[in-house]
Amino acid sequence: MTHDHDLVLRPTEAQTAAALAPPPGRTGGDLVVETLRSLGATTVFGLPGQHALGLFDAVGRSDLRLIGLRTENNAAFAADAYGRITGEAVPLLLSTGPGALMALPALAEAAAASAPVLAISSQVPAAGLGGGRRGHLHELRDQSASFRDVVKSVHTARTPSQIPSVVAEAWESALTTPHGPVWVEIPEDVLRAETVIPQVTGMDATPHELAPRPELTALASHWLAGAARPVIIAGGGVIRSDAAGKLRQLAERLNAPVVTTFGGKGAFPWTHPLSLQSWLEDRHMTDFLEDADVLLVVGSGLGELSSNYHTFFPTGRVVQIEADLGKLESNHAALGIHADARLALQALLETVPAREDPTAPERVRMVLADIAARLSTQDVGLEQGLLRSVRAALPARSPSFWDMTMLSYWAWSAFDPKHPNTMHSAQGAGGLGYAFPAALGACVAEPGTPVLAVSGDGGAMYSLADLATARQHDLDVTWLIVDDGGYGILREYMTASFGRATGTELTRPDFVALAASFGVPAATTTPETLREDLAKSLAEPGPSVLVLPTTLKMFAPTHV
Repeated sequence: MTHDHDLVLRPTEAQTAAALAPPPGRTGGDLVVETLRSLGATTVFGLPGQHALGLFDAVGRSDLRLIGLRTENNAAFAADAYGRITGEAVPLLLSTGPGALMALPALAEAAAASAPVLAISSQVPAAGLGGGRRGHLHELRDQSASFRDVVKSVHTARTPSQIPSVVAEAWESALTTPHGPVWVEIPEDVLRAETVIPQVTGMDATPHELAPRPELTALASHWLAGAARPVIIAGGGVIRSDAAGKLRQLAERLNAPVVTTFGGKGAFPWTHPLSLQSWLEDRHMTDFLEDADVLLVVGSGLGELSSNYHTFFPTGRVVQIEADLGKLESNHAALGIHADARLALQALLETVPAREDPTAPERVRMVLADIAARLSTQDVGLEQGLLRSVRAALPARSPSFWDMTMLSYWAWSAFDPKHPNTMHSAQGAGGLGYAFPAALGACVAEPGTPVLAVSGDGGAMYSLADLATARQHDLDVTWLIVDDGGYGILREYMTASFGRATGTELTRPDFVALAASFGVPAATTTPETLREDLAKSLAEPGPSVLVLPTTLKMFAPTHV
């Protein structure tokens, strides 16, 4: 019989000696840093503010690498990308009030994309917590309430002794499936307070796995084995759970065509005979998916973009594997399997028999041919050519980050990412300014690998300050700015809906001269020279900017 006291871990002699003689002058900020290091963190993002100085002082005395961007929102975008690329929880350090609130849009994107960002914010002194109004600088009546509807979980440490457990609890939450951003608050006086608590050395945070229930995967396997026209929709959950290999195994065993959502780009090989690529905003594809007698949806909630603006209505059985309980059957009735994509796909691989279907590759070829024929009737050669140039110039393993801009909308459907987890965009929450700071985070995550950011001139204006960050850290990023003189996609939408556009025309700087003023090499390119210019920029170490003056248009809508 095992008793609880038999499970207690007894300290070693060295641990006892260290506990009895902690280094002098340590603070609550040191407890945060020690906990992060004990959990495995090596890099933190953020920028200091008055209430957070005790935390940043501790970071400065540690071996953590601090990447300080120029706004909190951009720091959060960079942390988001670092988390997507590495799969690790990444600390984001913020100050109280305005500094914290500046990170909200980026944390909303991290939540939509299941990026494990550990946001740690200072707070007013502990006596001011609880909803009172004591007149502290940066004070909010309830700061955590501003974040509670965005992040996975909210955690508060009110005393130094609570810090290690609170930070570890938040770390575990961020990495428990589905991954996502979490929020930690620590009052200024707690961060500054000297402490005699021993150094943090034994922290553990074990994320929970989310395995499928066997009776559900048994029924799903039965349906798939008996299907005449099975199709798979692969979403971002396949990427986040590193399940692309298992997805391919299952698709090949079932001879089932696979289409990836925009968040799931790269989850299935683009040129595979069963690949429907990502043409979700096309009526031919919608018809093909509606014709499936069993539709397996893995890691997607079938939201607005993934359902061709809610014009997609399945006619057969639907099996939906989704780790986010809020997305399970949120748009379509299904056999809902609440599980991590990797574990659920493994369960299906263990039970589903091989299914022969020699017609599947030809059906895939035909629907892609129909889409190509439709595009050939439209004047969109410029847009298609630009994507071909970007693809030819970008190394196959290089990550790319795409803002909410016209060329990105094309890339969602038409760009071959080559590998899983190499193409990222802001289509989760849909905010502007994502691409460049996110690319900086990827550069930190994968040093020595060239990274591409693509923005329009409107979105670029959100991120110009972080040219300084790229230069300061000599990050290997190339920023392609497509300059059409304004918010091009909004101009097109408004003109189509109302006959005119309002608020879409922008005065903007000379981007080349501005980049040069930061010490960042920059040049203007053309559609004809883009491939060569981009390849050259990506091959050279350090940051660079390419400006492409051109006006693009979208392919004709096919969801009506």
